[in-house]
Amino acid sequence: MTVKLKPRISSHSLEKLLKSLKPLSKSSPRLWKDRDDELPEVDDQGLRTLTLSHPILRTLESCTSAREFNQVHTQLIVYGLFQHPLAAGRAVKKLCASLYAVHHAVLLFASLEEPDAFICNTIIRSYVNLNDPCSALKFYYQEMVGKWVMPNHYTFPLLAKVCAELGSVREGEKTHSRVVKFGFELDLFVRNSLIHMYSVLGRFGDARLVFDASSEADLVTWNSMIDGYVKNGEVGVARELFDEMPERDVFSWNSMIAGYVGIENMEEAKELFEQMPIRDVVSWNCVIDGYARVGNVSVAHKLFDLMPSRNVVSWNTMLALYVRVKDYCACLRLFDTMIEGREAMPNEATLVSVLTACANFGRLDRGKWIHLYIETNRIKPDVLLSTALLTMYAKCGAMDLARDVFEAMPRRSVVSWNSMIMGYGMHGHGEKALEMFLEMEKRGPMPNDATFVCVLSACTHAGMVLEGWWYFDLMHRVYEIEPKVEHYGCMVDLLGRAGLMKDSEELIRKMPMEAGPALWGALLSACRIHSNFELGEVVAKRLIELEPRDIGPYVLLSNIYAAKGKWDDVENVRKMMKEKGLQKEAGFSLVNSGEFGSEVTVESGSVHRKSMVYSMLSEMGAQMKLSCMMG
Repeated sequence: MTVKLKPRISSHSLEKLLKSLKPLSKSSPRLWKDRDDELPEVDDQGLRTLTLSHPILRTLESCTSAREFNQVHTQLIVYGLFQHPLAAGRAVKKLCASLYAVHHAVLLFASLEEPDAFICNTIIRSYVNLNDPCSALKFYYQEMVGKWVMPNHYTFPLLAKVCAELGSVREGEKTHSRVVKFGFELDLFVRNSLIHMYSVLGRFGDARLVFDASSEADLVTWNSMIDGYVKNGEVGVARELFDEMPERDVFSWNSMIAGYVGIENMEEAKELFEQMPIRDVVSWNCVIDGYARVGNVSVAHKLFDLMPSRNVVSWNTMLALYVRVKDYCACLRLFDTMIEGREAMPNEATLVSVLTACANFGRLDRGKWIHLYIETNRIKPDVLLSTALLTMYAKCGAMDLARDVFEAMPRRSVVSWNSMIMGYGMHGHGEKALEMFLEMEKRGPMPNDATFVCVLSACTHAGMVLEGWWYFDLMHRVYEIEPKVEHYGCMVDLLGRAGLMKDSEELIRKMPMEAGPALWGALLSACRIHSNFELGEVVAKRLIELEPRDIGPYVLLSNIYAAKGKWDDVENVRKMMKEKGLQKEAGFSLVNSGEFGSEVTVESGSVHRKSMVYSMLSEMGAQMKLSCMMG
């Protein structure tokens, strides 16, 4: 029998083993210098005291990652400091500062034994900054009210803002009742927030009660009331308060000017603007916008030139104004000045106006330059800008480029689809327009009434009568869209171009609404094209009754009489036009000359005589063709 002996451990090996185990007995590592004078002190009740100057809180403030935060959080727990109100508050505030870590802050909040109002307010404010008022209100009820955390005077302004964003009168009233319950109804900060809340909710009576509840008021109090009245159209009441104000700031003046601009009372707006002791860029922009709204281009441009400094809103207001009055050449010139001066960088709104001008002015080259500018400056187009870009390409006939923009859009609006259908239709690609509509039905948004205007217009340009009837019926039968005047106008134009004059006239007479001048005008144009003089004469007279100041029906009626050889009637129409002071504008065409398009006008001393001559020549040509056929 053999006995196995355990090997002896030498003194050298034992010493080596003890050295290897020695680090395990050390205390846990710290994130700050280990000095006894920096450890938290203990108060009379045995609780640790803490100040903002403590190294652990300074380390917390300097955290730049979740890993660093978790390390500090662990140290707070190890040293029994996490439940300290100051430490917990700074930790929650640090998480909420990143906005995207609010969920982490809520989990941290759940581990607190005695949370306070500061911590609750911090989380609620973060939800408000994230535009998530529902979560803010939910947290208030479940955590703050649920854990009996006493609110302070910072809590209720946050809740008032949440109620305003939710548009909830009921929650607003509950917040107001809690303000009274906790004794904050005379707190100026809280009162101002309630006034703003009630103004946003449209409860001016309640806002005024809060306003009149105390004689103590500051500029914010007055401005909140004035701004609320202005934004809801009560400009007269706002002016009464404005005149009573003991002092005013720029916001007070700008609010009143904006109110008068909103109701297009530019006399009062201008008077206030001239009385202002100090004007800022908002003041100038507001007045310029007012003159832009009423279409006074000259005054708006004069004020724009007088501005001591301009921002992008100033430029956008003028660019949009030129687009609105269809002065596309001026819009493009102003944009060039903006780029050259570098006073303000164009934004999405700027480029939308310029692209609209390019589309209506037929400036494909400028539109391509804008597209390159967007890509070069790495501007991420939103739906509106992308739609403006593809609309420009579509109206300029570059449908392949329009389709490229359309396909690259991550999200497409109804307007985007409508622009593509319109583009294909107006350039004679009726089949592609209808294919686009079918694609829209499969994977796009729900078609609206404007969609069917584009579809019917495409059918009109392509002469697709059966398809036009089909989609006119589909609109009402499947999509339950009641046809409007625009839809009837497309159908009248479609039938008229196809020579179906009786069907076109019958459709007009069966309309549920009264036919406007546009419909009768489309029918009259069809009568002229297809030489249906009898019906044309009736329609022209009807149009003159509807629009006695519109020169178009007179000219067409004159042409009809001239084509029938009724020269006495032609002269009577001419005299009627002269008596009413109607004068046909000189014809013009747009010719791209140089950098901008030029309007080339072709005038004549007697436009009506020229129309008569053209009608006579047309009639002579028709007679000659008829003679050749018979010969």
